[in-house]
Amino acid sequence: MTSAGPGTVAVAAVTYDRPEELAQLLRSLGTQTAPITTIALVDSGTRPADAVVDAAGGTIHYLRSEANLGGAGGVPFAILAAIASGAEWIWLMDDDGHPEDERVLAELLRAADEHDLDVVSPLVAATSDPPRLSFNFRINGRLTNDRAALEPMGYLPDMVHFFNGALVRAEVFATIGLPDMKFFIRGDEVDFLARVRRAGLRYGTLATVAVRHPATWDEMKPIFGGFITPVIPDGEFKRFSYFRNRAHLARKYRSLRWFGADVIGFPYYFLMNRDLSGLRGWFAAYSAGLRGRGFGPPPAP
Repeated sequence: MTSAGPGTVAVAAVTYDRPEELAQLLRSLGTQTAPITTIALVDSGTRPADAVVDAAGGTIHYLRSEANLGGAGGVPFAILAAIASGAEWIWLMDDDGHPEDERVLAELLRAADEHDLDVVSPLVAATSDPPRLSFNFRINGRLTNDRAALEPMGYLPDMVHFFNGALVRAEVFATIGLPDMKFFIRGDEVDFLARVRRAGLRYGTLATVAVRHPATWDEMKPIFGGFITPVIPDGEFKRFSYFRNRAHLARKYRSLRWFGADVIGFPYYFLMNRDLSGLRGWFAAYSAGLRGRGFGPPPAP
């Protein structure tokens, strides 16, 4: 580890009951060739991860939360602690992801300097199938998760997937604020990117390095020949948050495209599958989001 100053990096990470994945993340961070000043780790899990932290060693600022903050609450908590270290750059990590190799941070810093960026991200490769990406990119009007199609491009301007592996200049948070904790989970990354764009900040993705992260392909349900692809998370907990937050974002940013796709795509999907319970759940969550209600953890059944 090194003292804070110009060009220095602090990691902001969150964890929730994933001790094995957290251990992998900490090992991968420890092998980076570019120095890291400190790791600010927020733990909201039901079982404290202090034993994993102690075993990892190094300069880790372990922040235990007895309340479940969700990713949207844990991430800003970790960011503030990382900023307090005095580092110029904040590297955002989730406990179920990790840098693919030891050169990731060094290459991100190089790209940020070369392209004068405020935010730079690696590719996010699927843990179970690294040649594929966890999240799609739209290239020349087509969606793809084929990593080999992107790597030769090197640098992809104006493209980024928050928050896994994103390297953010610390002053960005003073400019546009922290991720919004009211989202709890799902949607805070979409909101943050919209604010980055509105502020006219410079961002992009470096396609020659990657972090590994579990894919969510099973959540994507193409309909109308793939013209619309509703996302249907597993579990009522995730579904309520996603539907609520998506409605709120459509209203906040006055996106008729999002709203139109949602009010057609989601009902069609549930009716096509004769899932009236799912349709009722979507309507309750989506209408709450449109009215600006129901934020925080989803209500108990």
